[in-house]
Amino acid sequence: MKAIKIRRIAVTAVIILAAYLLQCSVFPALEIGGIKPNLMLIVTASFGFMRGPREGMFVGIASGLLIDIQSGDMIGFYALIYLVAGYLNGLFEQIYFDEDIKLPLFLIAVSDLLYGLCIYVFTFLLRSDFNFLYYLNRIIIPEAIYTIVITLGVYPLLLFINHKLEAVEKRSASKFV
Repeated sequence: MKAIKIRRIAVTAVIILAAYLLQCSVFPALEIGGIKPNLMLIVTASFGFMRGPREGMFVGIASGLLIDIQSGDMIGFYALIYLVAGYLNGLFEQIYFDEDIKLPLFLIAVSDLLYGLCIYVFTFLLRSDFNFLYYLNRIIIPEAIYTIVITLGVYPLLLFINHKLEAVEKRSASKFV
């Protein structure tokens, strides 16, 4: 049973690290008009509604800390935002169905919009930058749309990995019964 948990933690860590490396190295090349998709938020939200609030929070804090370390401004700022995103998406675990992609797309879109709103409030509004409509039209909404487009390709891969891990867990659990 412990080997299964270690396997899940290792696979989750590899997914987080791969998403971070892709977001830092490949996605800047995919930037359109200064906007790039938020792959770390896709991973955090997906683990939240696939595995529950607890795992969503763990993935969120790990993802956020990686981004905090990269940006270097404040340690914990992005970790807190991603932690909350993972937790809130985890609350939808009970109504989540693997076959239906509408709920994951909706949750990831709302998460990205709230993420953009938090970034605006805590980094621009507190510095007396009151041009919210400009930020909304030029950054928040385009980033949410771009993130949703990328979600269409990334989410099935995350779902496939989650199914494989659950199948291994069920096979292992059936050996003990």
